[in-house]
Amino acid sequence: MSANLPATMRQMRSTVREDGTLELALVEVPTPKPKEDEVLIRVGAAPINPSDLGLLFGTADVTTLRSTGSAELPAVTATIPEKLRPAMAARLGESLPCGNEGAGEVIAAGSSEAAQNLLGRTVAILGGAMYGEYRTLKAKECLLLPKGTTAVEGASCFVNPLTALGMVETMRLEGHKALVHTAAASNLGQMLNRICLADGVPLVNIVRKSEQVDLLRSQGAKYICNSSSENFRAELIAALVDSGATLAFDAIGGGELAGRILSCMEAAALKTEAGYSRYGSTVHKQVYIYGGLDRGPTVINRDFGMAWGMGGWLLPPFLQRIGPGAAQQLRERVAAEIRTTFASTYTAEVSLAGALDPAAIAVYAKQATGAKYLIRPDLEG
Repeated sequence: MSANLPATMRQMRSTVREDGTLELALVEVPTPKPKEDEVLIRVGAAPINPSDLGLLFGTADVTTLRSTGSAELPAVTATIPEKLRPAMAARLGESLPCGNEGAGEVIAAGSSEAAQNLLGRTVAILGGAMYGEYRTLKAKECLLLPKGTTAVEGASCFVNPLTALGMVETMRLEGHKALVHTAAASNLGQMLNRICLADGVPLVNIVRKSEQVDLLRSQGAKYICNSSSENFRAELIAALVDSGATLAFDAIGGGELAGRILSCMEAAALKTEAGYSRYGSTVHKQVYIYGGLDRGPTVINRDFGMAWGMGGWLLPPFLQRIGPGAAQQLRERVAAEIRTTFASTYTAEVSLAGALDPAAIAVYAKQATGAKYLIRPDLEG
């Protein structure tokens, strides 16, 4: 154990109130102490991922945010629209710690050999409650980072890297040979592009802005289609014919894009299949929705035959599917390539209090490409 630890620490928590509001606040909680097989990490950095926003804000309307709390323990409160309050019923009165992943230095350890071996090292963890000054976790659940790696470099070791690797592994498991990815200029999209280039996997990147096309092209991407272009359908079909991609991962969710991808996959398949079938091509086409940048309905126009599928994809079930041994191999690859393949960039670094600034929330809550924030508990203000 390490001496000189404060009795309490600051932690960010989200609470749904009886009055139909949600409060996101810094609160004082006891500083945790590691058990025999645990370590205590001083959190150095934790990203705000799209997957964090559901816990942070639930179904609250972030345009109604107002600052509450005090200078020492700031808070923001937002109104939950009445029609969306039933979805938050299970959270009523529950003060939930926030932050899926992050990294920091092990400053205290339990008596087990595994825990003691991590003392003084920088580790990455995926365990929730990361938007705080300290976090305990079992030693075996920590990802040991190479010596010299900073907490900022290792903060995004899990959600984006393992999701990107999971997409490629899902492709292999299900017998596809190439991928399509939407919102492809995001941090995750750029990682996936680097993985596919390194592993020789054809990847069709779908973006919506010309500057995003330029960004991915500068990083070596071969297939880039701009969904805002008048020629999008023709360009996507050509990329699908050339790449052979029959599996897509869609970060958008709502709207027509997922259906348009299936339609273009069908058109690509018909260009290479001989003969006619009233049931469409025999090539199975699959779209997995893994994000919700558009919360509206998913609209499909069934012009892509009968050999198709659409479903959801999440990282935890995928990791369970491949088993702990294979999952650990993926984690070890991330650690080894954290400064290259899996490097992340951030729009801004903010303190715990700074993450509760309504101006900052207005940016990162949009989930826009190029608007990724990193929380640094060691920063002032």
